[in-house]
Amino acid sequence: MGCILDGCPAGLPITAEEIQIDLDRRRPGQNRLTTPRKEADAVEILSGVFEGRTLGTPIALLVRNKNADPSAYDALKDLYRPSHADFTWEAKFGLRDHRGGGRSSARETVGRVAAGAIARKLLAVGPGVEIVGWVDAVQEIVAKVDPLAVSRAAVDANDVRCPDAPIAEAMEARIQEVRAERDTLGGTIGAVARGVPAGWGEPVFDRLEADLARAMLSIPAAKGFESGSGFGGTLLRGSEHNDPFALDADGGVVTTTNRSGGVQGGISNGMPITLRVAFKPVATHFQSQETVTTAPRKPTVFQAKGRHDPCVLPRAVPIVEAMMALVLADHWLRQRATSNAVVDAP
Repeated sequence: MGCILDGCPAGLPITAEEIQIDLDRRRPGQNRLTTPRKEADAVEILSGVFEGRTLGTPIALLVRNKNADPSAYDALKDLYRPSHADFTWEAKFGLRDHRGGGRSSARETVGRVAAGAIARKLLAVGPGVEIVGWVDAVQEIVAKVDPLAVSRAAVDANDVRCPDAPIAEAMEARIQEVRAERDTLGGTIGAVARGVPAGWGEPVFDRLEADLARAMLSIPAAKGFESGSGFGGTLLRGSEHNDPFALDADGGVVTTTNRSGGVQGGISNGMPITLRVAFKPVATHFQSQETVTTAPRKPTVFQAKGRHDPCVLPRAVPIVEAMMALVLADHWLRQRATSNAVVDAP
């Protein structure tokens, strides 16, 4: 697996070890809540970096699969797995490789996280943006997290990656319970970007929250997106929902609440950018399922085998952070290129 990251400015200090930190948070087999598949996910930088600094040319990153088992999918060759991309892939391309999910597998997110680590570093040393994600809910078990104060250390303090320690214990118990029943479950991930100045984004087609939504919903198993108050805001009146403007100690414009989630009119307003992403239960569970065969098509029953996560949420946290970093890095570079531009009148 790998990716090519284009558009990164020259001179950014970056090493494989820095990228590896984020990949280690995403990799399989890291604790008892994940798939038992063991992968080091060791990243190799093939181009675009010289003597520890980016060159401004495309950066090629590679992670080699070491523990793949294509034979585990042999029994699935002639049927469509429910809620997977088997049927839709074949409908689009006319054929498919049955040995795993291919481009529809969560394995492809290796490249996203590797590229996101570079975007995260760029945002940190440039405008000073900090991004933190966490598991916000597992089914109906919901954490209480302060987006202004949450830290990565608190998130990574437990296997669930929920900074609310008592709730994290309940989440882990639920995941283990469902796993014992040979089933899977879903939930939501929250994320915040602190330090984003006002002015990033566009008013219509490249609205900041629209680009964030597009990025998040491109993640495998993601089924919903909320910015700021999200769907909960529909329960409020305008007089309750609006974010009043005020001045901070330095005379800067701030809002006293942040139901807008740091974005107004498609453009950042200087407040923390907050979002939530909903993830469905993992499609591969180990109970008996009804489906149909490929050709000739007829009803059948199958039971999945192999190595799969009972819940994607703990490993999806760095993926959400990576996609947020990539979108924000794009918008920072666009804003930097166009801000304060002067066009002389003819």
